[in-house]
Amino acid sequence: MLRIIFLLSLLFALSNASVQDFCVANLKRAETPAGYPCIRPIHVKVKDFVFSLGTPGNTTNIISAAVTPGFSAQFPGLNGLGLSTARLDLAPKGVIPMHTHPGASEVLFVLDGYITAGFVSSANSVYVQTLKPGQVMVFPQGLLHFQINAGKSAAAAFVTFSSASPGLQILDFALFANSLPTELVSATTFLDPALVKKLKGVLGGTG
Repeated sequence: MLRIIFLLSLLFALSNASVQDFCVANLKRAETPAGYPCIRPIHVKVKDFVFSLGTPGNTTNIISAAVTPGFSAQFPGLNGLGLSTARLDLAPKGVIPMHTHPGASEVLFVLDGYITAGFVSSANSVYVQTLKPGQVMVFPQGLLHFQINAGKSAAAAFVTFSSASPGLQILDFALFANSLPTELVSATTFLDPALVKKLKGVLGGTG
């Protein structure tokens, strides 16, 4: 009986010893596909697990919108947890164009204002809703989605991702902010070459 108790106690101790509760990012080291290396637990502070998204981003740009990231590089306590977050600010008429996150699903929580958001499924079904403060919408991983300010005043939202590295590809930039020849873009999008050239000029593309 004593032997069984001893073995159970040893097993319990070993299982506890193998648990790593967190891996706060060591930002002095290079990031790897698995995230940042961990700092030693003795150097971990409570501030590593706290981050502020209370300051609006600068929306003075072509899309009248700003995204303030809260990824591991800004929020070291997220490292290794498979999560990331950000703040979204939309000035009046602001828009986050059609884009996709290849590596994560996204949850959007509207904080202020009204935001029309939606996504397109792989079957080309469209799901669109105008969200008010307090409402939440989810965008499944890899699907094209967007957000537009639907009101006359500034709007803000918090987003969370199911990955530390959700990735980002904005459709407009993928099409028109590159060096693909205009003829190829026109042929694959059915857009007039003159319009393609105009959009490339606006977004900094060439070709």
